[in-house]
Amino acid sequence: QVQLVESGGGLVQAGGSLRLSCVASGRTFRNYHAGWFRQAPGKEREFVAAISWSGDSADYADSVKGRFTISRDNAKNTVHLQMHNLEPEDTAVYYCALDTKSYYVEYQLKHYDVWGQGTQVTVSS
Repeated sequence: QVQLVESGGGLVQAGGSLRLSCVASGRTFRNYHAGWFRQAPGKEREFVAAISWSGDSADYADSVKGRFTISRDNAKNTVHLQMHNLEPEDTAVYYCALDTKSYYVEYQLKHYDVWGQGTQVTVSS
């Protein structure tokens, strides 16, 4: 069973940048699409970005397009989320996840069946 560990969260001022990382255990990581989701206090968990198993295609939520970039390094079993021009509305716990079953890259939470523990991102105004 693949396990995920996120890191890189923290406190940053509006307009700043952070880079989140997610390290996976297990050699099957490279076979799966990966995604980042976030959950703000009192809100449902929402899609942020997803990347295909090969890294050739990616998808983003409208709210982060042009500011966030998802990438992966299958040789290092890692997926990253580079975040620029952060806004207070980006404050949330960010989760890395894998979709071990789908053929296409999905954005709906229900398709992702392996989750990390989350990392807190706080953006101050």
